[in-house]
Amino acid sequence: MGLLTFAFNLTLDGCVDHREGIADDETHALFTRLMDEAGAMLWGRVTYEMMEDCWPAVARGEVAAPPAVREWAVRLEAKPKYVASSTRSDFPWSNSHHLAGDLRAGIRALKAATPDGVLLGSGLLAAELDRLDLIDEYRLLIHPRIAGHGPTLYAGGLPGTRRLELVSATPLRNGAIATHYRRAR
Repeated sequence: MGLLTFAFNLTLDGCVDHREGIADDETHALFTRLMDEAGAMLWGRVTYEMMEDCWPAVARGEVAAPPAVREWAVRLEAKPKYVASSTRSDFPWSNSHHLAGDLRAGIRALKAATPDGVLLGSGLLAAELDRLDLIDEYRLLIHPRIAGHGPTLYAGGLPGTRRLELVSATPLRNGAIATHYRRAR
């Protein structure tokens, strides 16, 4: 059974607004490596729609982008993408699949069918999956910024504190810190 790894960007004050992170070659290379190591991507509908609006055009070369960004887009195009949604069922972007029905059962089945693991990249979905005790690892890229606004992770709370074990913490040249935590069981 593959692991479900939550990978996300956040500022020092916990802001997860994607516009607040540092998007440079080094951060794109980090997330490209994480994506390459995983067997599939997992998003909620809102994140899927945001990604679908941007990355296919970058992958096709219709939008100018630095080499590291284009490389991410091309690899993302080929990666299996799963979307948990109760409000949309049609996901036409290449290699996209709908996860419908019971969320816990669907994620367990996805993990069982994906030995290389699943990379989760949606904050709201992560909070729900954490409530269901389904996230195994956390890959948080902490940016050296204080945004002073939201949204933030887990704003709706959790039923209890999640204890984590530090696997690694790696500083990047841009001042961000790439952290890797595993659930303490």
